[in-house]
This record gives sequence, structure tokens and C-alpha cells, in this order.
Amino acid sequence: MRIVHTVTLTGDDGAYGGPVSVATGQLAELAARGHDTVLVSLWRGRAVPPRTLDGVPLRAHRARALVPGQGFLGLFHPGLAVTLWRLAGRADVLHVHAGRDLVSLAALAVAALRRRPFVVQTHGMVQPRRSAAARLFDRCYVPLLRRARAALVLTEDEETGLRRVLRPGGPPMVRLPNGVRPPADGPEGTDGPDGTEGADVLFLARLHPRKRPEAFVRMAALVRAKRPEASFALHGADEGRLAPVRRLIADEGLDGAVEYGGPLDHAAAVRRIARATVYVLPSVDEPFPMSVLEALAAGTPVVCTGSCGIAAELERRGAALVTDGSPEALAEAVLSLLEDRSLRERTAAAGRTAAREEFSLAAVADRLERLYGSAARAARPGAR
Repeated sequence: MRIVHTVTLTGDDGAYGGPVSVATGQLAELAARGHDTVLVSLWRGRAVPPRTLDGVPLRAHRARALVPGQGFLGLFHPGLAVTLWRLAGRADVLHVHAGRDLVSLAALAVAALRRRPFVVQTHGMVQPRRSAAARLFDRCYVPLLRRARAALVLTEDEETGLRRVLRPGGPPMVRLPNGVRPPADGPEGTDGPDGTEGADVLFLARLHPRKRPEAFVRMAALVRAKRPEASFALHGADEGRLAPVRRLIADEGLDGAVEYGGPLDHAAAVRRIARATVYVLPSVDEPFPMSVLEALAAGTPVVCTGSCGIAAELERRGAALVTDGSPEALAEAVLSLLEDRSLRERTAAAGRTAAREEFSLAAVADRLERLYGSAARAARPGAR
């Protein structure tokens, strides 16, 4: 099959995060099965847009702020519409990783005008909103979303919210987990001889209020009081919290112990997660964090919060330490992992098993192939 995916933004800073990782993972697995795949996106980075991203063919145009002050929603490039039109004409199916933004709107419009079957995957980004801007945008956006052959959702909460946006009569909802491919060479952890020398505790996410980077810094202060040899690093694009994070680092006397290393592209982020002793994600209401899946696959023990969409499954499997998200609880969990090598090894092993059994890209691709095939058959002339 000829399969076109669209995602709003790619770049060398990893700013758009999970949806990009999901799209490239799905496309790589589908390409390995013989399908003709391509990813279409805007690009933001120092260099010109590359021809491939994580081994996946990429057709990208430089992002422009067509509507200033609206973040991802206002980004676009006229050439992107031309590329979408051309590729959609040859596609058997389109897969739109859809947020409330101009790229998603253009992809949906092109699919409808070209009369090509398409599915949407919203990654928790299309939920009820009361703002005037969202209501105005939805007048054009929602009717196109409703024409999808299926809407792929991660959790029950996402499905409930999306149904409210689409209203009765929208496309069928299909539960599809995110998937990850475990690395062939196993984890690269930085444990010292006793498991605490050189301990490296990592935060890797956008510096956004929902990700709670300040909670990570406060946790670091508590851990350092008992384990002064531990080091802490934050990586991710700044979305308004870098200045407060730096002030908090200074206020807590953590200069040199807690470092901000800037954003990383996806490949570098995966390598960085694999080197960490513990990966900590303090964010709340995170439906299905790809960074957690990548840590599981790499054999890096995970500490997360109970509002993470997969927290219950990870806790049941012993694949992560789940907390209430307070700095004190995060610190207790991190210290448990640093001080108990057996716990750390059990958690890492359970995480790798969960990545293989529950969050496998192969299983995701199996379901996508069936879904795409059904959508393409239904779109053929004379199909009932």
C-alpha cells in the first residue's frame, strides 16, 4: 500500500515530541513490511529539512508563523499544501496525526477533496475547549474530522473527550496504543559499582507547565541531600518554564548538580534515555507518553505519576514506580531505585517485558494494516 502520514511539526529540537515519535515508529514498521510510506510535515531547525527522519522518508517545508502568537496552531507553509495534494493523489490511505492546527486542517481538507480514505489519530490533543479561537477553528475542522474512516484513541478519557468534540455520528473510535521497538543492543545504563556512583537522573520532555520540570528540580534537591554524588539533567524545548527552572536551581543551591542540556532530536533523545540510571516524568494527565515507552524499551527504570495513562498497567507489572507526583514522593521513588540494585534490575526487566508484550510496534502495525485495508476497500467505487 501507498501510505501517507502527516504530523504538524518536525525539527532538530524535538519540540512536537510524542506524535512525531509515534508517526516515524509506525511508518518504519510498515515500510519494513513492504509498504510505500512517507511522512509530510513542517520543519523547524538550523539546517534545511532532511529527506529522511529516523529512517523514514520525509517531505517537509520550513515552518512559518502564519498566525502569530498561536503556537503550533498558527504554523504553516503554502508549499506543504502542494506537497499534500500531490502525494494524496497517489496514496491508498492517509493517516493524519491531528491536532487543532493549520497543518492538520490542510491535510484533512486535501484528503476530502482528493476523495482519499483517511484515519485520524489525535494523541489527546483534540479535546473540548471553550475559547473563542477553538470554537471558530472547529467550525471548519470538526466537519472534516467527522469524515475520517476511524479515529484512533489511546485511552477511555481521550475517547470520551473526542466524542464530545465530534458529537453523535462521528467516525468509529478505535483503541490503538503507542508502540516502541526495543533496541537490539540492550540498555546502556551508567551505574557505578554500587549502583549509585555516577547515578544519572533524567527529565526529558518539553519544559511546559503540564510536564512540571520544577517538581523535578525540587525532587533533585531532596535526593541530593541523601545522595550528593547523584547528578540530574533536564532536556527539552522551552515552552515557558526554563527561566523559573533556572531560578529554582540557583535558589536550591543545585548549580553544577542539575544541568539543562537543551532540546534533543528523537534519535539523540532515545540514546540519552538509554544512558540514564533513572528516568523521571513528573507530568500530570499524560495519556500515553512515548518517552516512558522508550525508557521501558531501553531498560531504564521509570518513575512517573498516577495520572499517566499507562500508570496502572506499569504498576501492575512492576515496570515503573508510580507516585502522586509530589517532589517528596518522586524523591522517595528515585532513592529507592538508586539504593536498591535488585529493585532497579527488576523494574528495568519488567519494563523491557512490557515494551515487548504490551507496547510492541509489531502489534500496532498489524492493526494498522487491517484498518488501512478496510478503509481502502470501503473507498473503492461500487463498495458497499
